[in-house]
Amino acid sequence: MATAAAYHGRGHGTAAGQRGTGMTDRGIGQAPFEGFSREAIDFLARLAANNDRAWFAPRKVEYERLVKQPLEALCTTLAERFRARGLPLVSDPTRSPFRIYRDVRFSRDKSPYRPYASASFPWAGEGAGAPGGRLAEAGAGTMSVRDAHRALGRSGGAGYFHLGPGDVYLGGGMWHPGAPVLRAWRALVADEPDTVHAALDDPVFVDAFSGLDGDRLSRVPAGFRPDHPDADLLRLKDLTFGRRLSDADALSPGLPDLIADLLVAALPFFRLLATLEPR
Repeated sequence: MATAAAYHGRGHGTAAGQRGTGMTDRGIGQAPFEGFSREAIDFLARLAANNDRAWFAPRKVEYERLVKQPLEALCTTLAERFRARGLPLVSDPTRSPFRIYRDVRFSRDKSPYRPYASASFPWAGEGAGAPGGRLAEAGAGTMSVRDAHRALGRSGGAGYFHLGPGDVYLGGGMWHPGAPVLRAWRALVADEPDTVHAALDDPVFVDAFSGLDGDRLSRVPAGFRPDHPDADLLRLKDLTFGRRLSDADALSPGLPDLIADLLVAALPFFRLLATLEPR
């Protein structure tokens, strides 16, 4: 996933307004989502060109008005849309958005800010919260917001939204999962190819996302034939899918419905990921 590096380095505050499904209603005083503004995209473009504290500090209020608050409103609206569609992804205005501040301690790039807005929506259905995809103790779809985000990427993966200048993206899955998860994936591909292809070849999923993307090994992993019929799936290092959206999509009040409908199309793959048991 081209922008899925943002899955990592979280730093959210406390969730509020939780329901039994781990989703939230619109907060008191929060404006409804009406689409991002052209000014928001322009602000992110200016931030990319002036990525330093001296430029950002006097414009923080502008950032919060143009970018942060609409992103929170989007997440609140998505919680409603996910719930209405029976989609067990968690969207929360406090925990779903990624912070704009980058962790630069171990990075050569010392730019202090992310010049984009993004949010993640972890899986909370069957298999959520268990390393490998066993049912959550509280039952399918009943994880709290806090627990769902702690389990992000461990089982079932997550949905992901990204907004940048000329770079609007929706995707999901597991980005850079650990070796135990990849071993489980490769075993599933080798032992149950019909199950894997039932999810990946689902016409609705293919129409929405065209298949899986992400990084791949240059060769088939050891233990599998070089000419294996599913060599491309065995070589995957990321178990992700995605598609580009347009600026017009981001500016539209209909963005939450578009995101929810597209992620519903990925349900077969989310469920497949939730069955993986790390080896």
